[in-house]
Amino acid sequence: MNRRNLLKTLSIGFGSSIISTDVLARLADNTFSFNIPENLLHKPLDKAVTAITLGAGNRGTVYGNYAGKFPEELKIVGVAEPNVFRNERYAEKHRIPAANRFDTWEKVFERPKFADAIIISTPDRLHYGPCMKALEMGYDILLEKPIAPSEKECRDILSLARKNNRIVAVCHVLRYAPYFVKMKELIAKGAIGEVISVQHFEPIEHTHMAHSYVRGNWHKSSETTPIILAKSCHDLDIIKWVINKPSRKIAAMGDLKWFRIENAPEGSTARCTDGCKVERQCPYSAIREYYDRRSRTSVLDLPPDRSKHAEVIMDRLKTTNYGRCVYRMENDQPDHYITNILFDGNVTASFSMEAFTSYHGRRTRVMGSMGDMVGDMNELVLSDFRTRKELKFVPQAEDVEEYKNSGHGGGDWLLVRDFVQAVSQKNPAILTSTIDESIESHIMGFKAEESRKTGKVKIIKM
Repeated sequence: MNRRNLLKTLSIGFGSSIISTDVLARLADNTFSFNIPENLLHKPLDKAVTAITLGAGNRGTVYGNYAGKFPEELKIVGVAEPNVFRNERYAEKHRIPAANRFDTWEKVFERPKFADAIIISTPDRLHYGPCMKALEMGYDILLEKPIAPSEKECRDILSLARKNNRIVAVCHVLRYAPYFVKMKELIAKGAIGEVISVQHFEPIEHTHMAHSYVRGNWHKSSETTPIILAKSCHDLDIIKWVINKPSRKIAAMGDLKWFRIENAPEGSTARCTDGCKVERQCPYSAIREYYDRRSRTSVLDLPPDRSKHAEVIMDRLKTTNYGRCVYRMENDQPDHYITNILFDGNVTASFSMEAFTSYHGRRTRVMGSMGDMVGDMNELVLSDFRTRKELKFVPQAEDVEEYKNSGHGGGDWLLVRDFVQAVSQKNPAILTSTIDESIESHIMGFKAEESRKTGKVKIIKM
């Protein structure tokens, strides 16, 4: 079926104005796969945009890999990374000269400006300093979320970006995932009438929680950011984005219930490698996760020689937090967290972040006056109350190869592509996640955390 006939078919019961993304194919009755159209503001580049990466860990690697795939669009010309292994690996991949390799972000700015943009993928607590310095020196910025650890710092960055007329793209990559783009489009076109309420759920998955928020870099909120920002500012942002109304009030509850010393099983030890008597039965065993399954091992900085992996992994489990008992960490991040939000027009939204699931992948329900939508990022089902018909959309999007299970629905590189175009054309309108657009969801996160700690409803003011 060609596209014209397909759109004609889809218009029955839903109206052709509802369907404007590119539909690829009919999969079954009332089920269609789709992608999103090219950004009409994109233009051929005269030359590649140059960038310096601050932080060569997971996220810095994802964004940097875009340059490896599309060197005519983006070229990485510098890196700052204190971890020698990651610094060398990143520099080798992007052929960065020794003069442009730094062990701290501060040293980058001791040099005159030598690139178009800065990619900030440092730890959360190290976003503010380099971002402010980069803005002062005239760089455009691709800024990993969260923007900064405090509301004041977020507002400072916004103010300086406006003053210096620089582009700051916040990495709210879900705004670029075709699944959420379609959801927002359908709502804007009136497919379910007026939005009344939204329910959104982020299942972290139990071993991911243990890996990142009990043992990992984000285990202590005072050293990073609260989990509502570190993990779920994506979710607050996507709720705000699809509803497309200002938020007014927020209330939150949640706590750290399970990963505590009093829940440590009898016979457990400080490390999984210390002869723990329950290690083989523990669902959070570091040996089972990293050594047996070889899961999530990118944080262990394994050498290229695979024959050495077993030895290195076991050494890391004996010397780093990744081998410690999950019940004996200094962690304080809640393992369950619920948030209720009131938007303009009495639209309500509820958000739940849960650690204890066997699965991951965001789930969303949108209730409207004339229909509803239910989706899990793999498919989006729209039901029309007026016709009692159902339409199912299946997004065609590929996550970055190395991170197919990122849960970002293909949004990572689509964001980078728009950022490159925005910097090249000096046009922030190409982006949907500039700091002007993204800061409200961060304010929501800060207010949610205040509410959780005080037990009071918080007013949101922009």
